[in-house]
Amino acid sequence: MTWQHSIRSKTDYNDAAPVIKKAFDKQALLLAANMRHPSLRAKKIDETNNIWQARVNQAWRFYFRIEGDNYLILRIIPHPK
Repeated sequence: MTWQHSIRSKTDYNDAAPVIKKAFDKQALLLAANMRHPSLRAKKIDETNNIWQARVNQAWRFYFRIEGDNYLILRIIPHPK
């Protein structure tokens, strides 16, 4: 599978600290290789809109949608606790 950024997630990525960018890059590669990788903790959070959540690190999450053979990254934000 491949992945790509939405316009909003590109902005989120560009505004993030370098440590968050590095962690996201690692997690995005894991997502492309195996969505079930334990460090991602990927789960569907919106059945109707096919939106999934996965972990960047303990404090950050990214949201994505599966579109065919592609993961569309929607947002990269601090975890809403």
